[in-house]
Amino acid sequence: MATILLKKENSNIAIQIDYHAVKKAALILRSINHKLRQQIIQLINENGQMTVTEIYVKLRLEQSVASQHLAILRRSNIVTTTREGKFIWYGVNHQRLEEIEKFVTDLIV
Repeated sequence: MATILLKKENSNIAIQIDYHAVKKAALILRSINHKLRQQIIQLINENGQMTVTEIYVKLRLEQSVASQHLAILRRSNIVTTTREGKFIWYGVNHQRLEEIEKFVTDLIV
């Protein structure tokens, strides 16, 4: 964790910034700031749960492209997965999206 020393009217204020956390937050925001990933989130949301096959067929993508984007959304905890036999079902993590929306709202206000 880094400490930044700021001066404010004859007093020093130390602010600690966890740059690892900042980088992680940036990656999470970047994961949803992508047109195709936004389409994937919307599609899954409209259908409740979907497999990667259903997603890439519906969006006319290569399977590898859909899988790569789903992996990014999974790492950011924006989509959830449920395994049923050989199928992995993807769902939208609404709680996580609400947390991100609140964070962004607080950040820009």
